[in-house]
Amino acid sequence: MATTTIDGREARSGRSRGVRSSIPGPGSTRRRRSGAANTHVNPITYVVAIVFIAANLAPVLYIVLGGFRTNAQITTSPAGLPDPLQFGNYASVLSSGVFWQELGNSAITAIATTVGVVVLGLMVSFVLARYHFAGRGALYALFAAGLMFPITVAITPLYLLVKDLGLTNNLAGVILPQIAFALPTTVIILVPFLRAIPDELEEAASIDGASRLGFFFRMIVPLSLPGVVTTGILAFIASWNSYILPLFILNNEGQYTLPLGVQAFSSQYSVDTAKVLAFTTMSMIPALVFFTIFQRRIVGGLTGAVKG
Repeated sequence: MATTTIDGREARSGRSRGVRSSIPGPGSTRRRRSGAANTHVNPITYVVAIVFIAANLAPVLYIVLGGFRTNAQITTSPAGLPDPLQFGNYASVLSSGVFWQELGNSAITAIATTVGVVVLGLMVSFVLARYHFAGRGALYALFAAGLMFPITVAITPLYLLVKDLGLTNNLAGVILPQIAFALPTTVIILVPFLRAIPDELEEAASIDGASRLGFFFRMIVPLSLPGVVTTGILAFIASWNSYILPLFILNNEGQYTLPLGVQAFSSQYSVDTAKVLAFTTMSMIPALVFFTIFQRRIVGGLTGAVKG
């Protein structure tokens, strides 16, 4: 009976200890409260964010609204609103063959650059991430060093090289250098994606009879799609907004891209400020729409690269 009593006491004490351990103490309550308090955002953060957003959107809104005004309205009240709205400026730009020609040149250049960057960058990244050979680290460091040399630094020797190749006044003279200068960013983003792919997948694919190229197209390309989309978007926007390289390479107005077209249009219609603002608005709308649609892809791709 004593043993039973002792065992029962021990059992009851064990149960009581278990019950007491499950009851949150004052320390854990304070920790939960402090964690909940940390989720509260300081109002100053919202104020700073709103000021920053307004500072970035104000010039864009001024350009867009300026296209709906007349030159007299802009001269009388530079910061005023259109009263009434004038659609003639935008109609004049849209009915101009020069605008559509420059839009087509920009689209050709941006699409060709994007395709070249994605295809070559994915191939190079696959080799650097999955193959082991002498000098692999040095080659990767060479691509990383390419991030420190913007195209502006190399514009003079690059122009001489393009001229020797006979590619001046040719969109290919803009596309090829843009691909070369976009490859470092592409490689830096894609290599972590490809290194994160388990080696077991490649071993299983080889057991099933897949070759290196088969593994590349069937496994590597689909699994690295977030990084590929990110690098493609960055290359497209950079090519669309490129100004300094087309300025040196393209001297024929028939080959102008939109950034050069805006500059030429501003010089030609320098006294017609409203029409210049309308032309500028129409030239930046495609890039804004493209970036707005795919901005989440950019963030997701960069996050995956950091995790990898």
